[in-house]
Amino acid sequence: MTTTTAGTPSTAAGTPSAPAGPDAGPGLAEVELIIGGMTCASCAARVEKKLNRMDGVTATVNYATEKARITHPATTPVAELIATVVRTGYTAEEPPPPQPPAGEETPRAASGEDDPELSALWRRLVVSALLAAPVVLLGMVPALQFDNWQWLSLTLAAPVVVWGGLPFHRAAWTNVRHGAATMDTLVSLGTLAAFGWSLWALFLGDAGMPGMRHGFDLTVSRADGASAIYLETAAGVTAFLLLGRWLEARSKRRAGAALRALMELGAKDVAVLRDGREVRIPVARLAVGDRFVVRPGEKIATDGTVVEGSSAVDASLLTGESAPVDVGVGDAVTGATVNAGGRLVVEATRVGADTQLARMARLVEDAQSGKAEVQRLADRISGVFVPVVLLIAAATFGGWLGATGDTVAAFTAAVAVLIIACPCALGLATPTALLVGTGRGAQLGILIKGPEVLESTRRVDTVVLDKTGTVTTGRTTLHEVYAAEGTDEKELLRLAGAVEHASEHPVARAIAAAAEERTGALPAAEDFENVPGRGARARVEGHEVAVGRLHDRLPPGLARARDEAERSGRTAVVVTWDGEARGVLAVADAVRDTSAEAVAELRRLGLRPVLLTGDNRTVAESVARAVGIDEVIAGVLPQDKVDVVRRLQAEGRAVAMVGDGVNDAAALAAADLGLAMGTGTDAAIEAGDLTLVRGDLRVAGDAIRLSRRTLATIKGNLVWAFGYNVAALPLAAAGLLNPMIAGAAMAFSSVFVVTNSLRLRAFR
Repeated sequence: MTTTTAGTPSTAAGTPSAPAGPDAGPGLAEVELIIGGMTCASCAARVEKKLNRMDGVTATVNYATEKARITHPATTPVAELIATVVRTGYTAEEPPPPQPPAGEETPRAASGEDDPELSALWRRLVVSALLAAPVVLLGMVPALQFDNWQWLSLTLAAPVVVWGGLPFHRAAWTNVRHGAATMDTLVSLGTLAAFGWSLWALFLGDAGMPGMRHGFDLTVSRADGASAIYLETAAGVTAFLLLGRWLEARSKRRAGAALRALMELGAKDVAVLRDGREVRIPVARLAVGDRFVVRPGEKIATDGTVVEGSSAVDASLLTGESAPVDVGVGDAVTGATVNAGGRLVVEATRVGADTQLARMARLVEDAQSGKAEVQRLADRISGVFVPVVLLIAAATFGGWLGATGDTVAAFTAAVAVLIIACPCALGLATPTALLVGTGRGAQLGILIKGPEVLESTRRVDTVVLDKTGTVTTGRTTLHEVYAAEGTDEKELLRLAGAVEHASEHPVARAIAAAAEERTGALPAAEDFENVPGRGARARVEGHEVAVGRLHDRLPPGLARARDEAERSGRTAVVVTWDGEARGVLAVADAVRDTSAEAVAELRRLGLRPVLLTGDNRTVAESVARAVGIDEVIAGVLPQDKVDVVRRLQAEGRAVAMVGDGVNDAAALAAADLGLAMGTGTDAAIEAGDLTLVRGDLRVAGDAIRLSRRTLATIKGNLVWAFGYNVAALPLAAAGLLNPMIAGAAMAFSSVFVVTNSLRLRAFR
C-alpha cells in the first residue's frame, strides 16, 4: 500500500466552475430558443452559423432537441436573435415557462401520438403510401401494365409528389430564397426532376401512347428518353422519405421521453396546514416554510424536512434506488418521492425551480442541448456536404452523357446521387444517442452535465475517492463494546449513553444513539460537566460516571482493547464509574456497505483507485484495507485537495474525482472528470461533471459505464452514417442504384441510427 501524507500549504486553492444560469459571464446573458422548420442537420448548421456571425454571440443549435442555446451580450435583445433566425428561413421563440399551473398538462404530452405535428406527418405518410403503392407496382412489374396504365400512374403520383412532398419542396424553396442548400434541396430536386421528366415524356414524348410498356431494373438502364417515365421513382421516393421522417420524428419523441417523464413526476396539489387545518392548494402556490401533510401512498410535494412522524420513502422514480429509505423527524425528503409508510408532516425548504427534481431536469436538458466534439465534426461536414453533392450530381449527369450519349441513363444516375446522399443519419447520430443516454441516466439517478463529459470518461485512468461521506457514511457510529470482567455490557452502554446524551460532540452523539437503540430509554444525567479534550462526566443513578480519555491506567484486558481499536483507526473511549475503569467503546466513521463492491467495479473499468483524506494515516489505511484500495493520500488539508489532483495530472494521469463536500468542489472542477455525490453539498454538485443522485459509490461505476456506452453508440452511429454516404455515393454515380432503391436506403439509414441509439434505454 502506498501512503502519502500531504501537509504543505496550498499554493492554488482553485475555484469551482460557475453554475450555468442566466448570466453566462461578465456582461453576457444566456437564452434558449425553440427553432422551428429545421428538417436536417445542415439546417441546424445554417442557423448556428448565422447566429455565431453576430457580434459577441456564441450559439449551439441541436437538431434532435430543436433548440438553440445562445450566449449573447446583455445589450443584445432576444428579439434581435429571433429576427436573425427568421431571416435565415426558420422560426424561433422562447420556450414556455417550465412549470404549468397545477392540473394542466405540459405542452405535448409524453405520448408521441398526441403531438399534432407528428399526427399531421402520419396522415401525410398514410395517404402518400396508399397512392404510391399501386404506382410502384405498376412501374416495377411489367405484367401488371395494362393499356393506358401510365395515365393512372400519373393521376395517383401527382398528389404524392405535390402534396405529400410539400414539406420538402417548401423547405427547399425557403433555402433557395436564402441562398442555401440542405437535404430538402436534394430531395425536392430529385423527385421534381423525376416527375418533370415523366410529364415531358407523357405529354411531349412517346410515353403517353396506348400500349406503352415500361421495364424495371435495380440499376441504371438505358432507354429512349422520350418513352421513359419515372413516376414510380418520384412517388416511391417521396413515400419512403416521409416514412423515414415520421420514424425519425417518433423516435426523437421517444428518445426525450425520459426527460418529459422526469418533469411530470411531481405532485399536482398538496395538503398544507393552516391554523391546524389541512387545506389543499396547487403545488405552485407552496412557499418555503409551509408545513404540509403527506399520507401513505402520496407523493411528497417538494423538498423539505420531516417535522412530525416517521415513514419509509420510495425514491426509486428519482434515484433508481429500489429499497425504501426510513425517515423520521429532522430527516430531509425530496419532492416527487412517494411516502410508502406512515403519515408525515414536512416543512418545505425548496420550491419551484430550486427543488432537486427541477435541478435534475435542468441538468439533463442542458446535457441534451450541448454538443460533443465528434458532433461538431459531423456538423462541419454536413454544412458543406449538400453543395458538394449537387456538384457530384451535376458531374454524374455530365459524365454519363459524355460517355454514353444516353440522356435517360445520365438523368437516372444523377437523381440517384441526389437522393442517396441526404445526410440525415449524420445529423441524428450524436443527438439521438445523447437524448437516450442522458435520459436513461436520469432514470437511474445519474445526471450527465454535458456531452463533453462522455469523452472524459474514456480518457480517465485514475479515480480519486474522498473518504468521508463518499467511501464512508460521514457519520460516526459505535463499532465495538469491550466490557471489563464482571461488568454487564448493557449496563456499560446505559450509563455511558446517559452521560453522552447531554453532549453535542459527534462521538458522544454516536454513543448515545447506539445506547438508546440497544438498551431502550436512557436514565437522566445530573451535574453534567464537559472536560475539553478529555471527555465528559456526570452523576447517573448514584454513580459518578466519566466517559472519554479521563482514565490513563487501564487493566491489561481493556488496555489491549484500546490499543487494538486505535490500530484499526478507531477512536477508543474509556468508560469509568466510581473511580474504576469498566469498559472501552470503539467508534469510527462507518465504511459504506457497498464501497468495497464499488472499488472492485472501478478497477474492472480499468481505473486505479486512490483514497484521499484529511484523516491520519492509521485511519486512512484501515479504511483503504476494508475496501481494497492500495494507494492512500492522507493528512490533506481541505484547501489542498485540488493540489493533489493537479499533482496526479502532472504525473501524466487522467484523473476522475469523487466527492461530496464544499471542500471537494475545487478538486471536482480541476479533475478531468468530477463525480459529485448527490447527497452532498450544492457546491460539489455544481462543480461536478456527473452527479450521482443516490449517493451510492457503486453508481460511479454505472455512470462511467453508461457514459462510455453512450459515446460508443455515438461513434457507431457516425461510422455508419459516414460509411453509408461514402460507400453509396460512388455506387449511385456509377449507375448501380435505381433512384427508388436509393430513397429506401437513405430512409433506412436514418431509422437505423435512431434505433441503434434507442438500445441505450435497456442499459442496466
